[in-house]
Amino acid sequence: MKQRTLIVLAVAVITAGIAAYGVSNAIQRMPVREVEIGTIPVVVAAEAIPVGTRLTEKQLRVISWPARNPVPGAFSDVKSVVNRGAIATLTENEPVTSYKVAGPEAGAGLPPVIPAGMRAVSVRVNEVIGVAGFVQPGTHVDLIVSVSSAGEGQKEAMARTVVSNVLVLTAGTRYDRQDPNNAQPQATSVVTLAVLPEDGERIALAATQGQLSLALRNPTDVDPTRTPGMKLTTLMRGPGAQADIETRENRPVAVRRAVIQQVVAPPPPVVPAVYRVETIRAAKRAEEIVH
Repeated sequence: MKQRTLIVLAVAVITAGIAAYGVSNAIQRMPVREVEIGTIPVVVAAEAIPVGTRLTEKQLRVISWPARNPVPGAFSDVKSVVNRGAIATLTENEPVTSYKVAGPEAGAGLPPVIPAGMRAVSVRVNEVIGVAGFVQPGTHVDLIVSVSSAGEGQKEAMARTVVSNVLVLTAGTRYDRQDPNNAQPQATSVVTLAVLPEDGERIALAATQGQLSLALRNPTDVDPTRTPGMKLTTLMRGPGAQADIETRENRPVAVRRAVIQQVVAPPPPVVPAVYRVETIRAAKRAEEIVH
């Protein structure tokens, strides 16, 4: 009985192996069926292209792109892109679109990178002011001015944020941001910022009145910086002095009056002393109260 079972099992295994081998050979011998997919020509970058570069034919090439997934704003002819300036970094084989290149007459370099309605203002920095070289194109900073007491009409030294959440266009002569995986400091002497016209006036005036400093921001922090500034007298009082001053100044009038009334409370009235006098007249005894 056992031998019969083993023979049936062996025959089944051999038969299954022969069948699998035959199916595999049949599949490999089947001719390859090519399915035609509609394509369209799309211009892509032949190499990595930094911001501000004037595009040339050597930096571009045309590839076939699936027609059912078109790229918005893409170009189909290299000649329509040549001599335009790149306003965004392009990686190799990335489609070149109208959103990443300047207009035909805008030229190249920094001008086409400046957002509409804004101005480019340059600020001279050093290793300390430039946050040890970590202020790079694409980052956002706050601009702080420190004014000494020697200025005309300035009673004491003061520091204050004049412009907040400013985009850095260039750091030195670089337009493109460095590799984020290799965040090394970048030595620069001039930083160019994209600001509104009125903010440009603030920066120009602040540069003539005191020393400018840059405060690097988190890219996800977009809230404007709102501070009353820091005066020398407040600084020398130690931590918490500014908060105490603001708390007292921001109290409602009724609360401040109540605090004053509690501090300067009138003294309690003086109660006169009371004396009791006992008098004895003949056999009668009586008490009298004398103040």
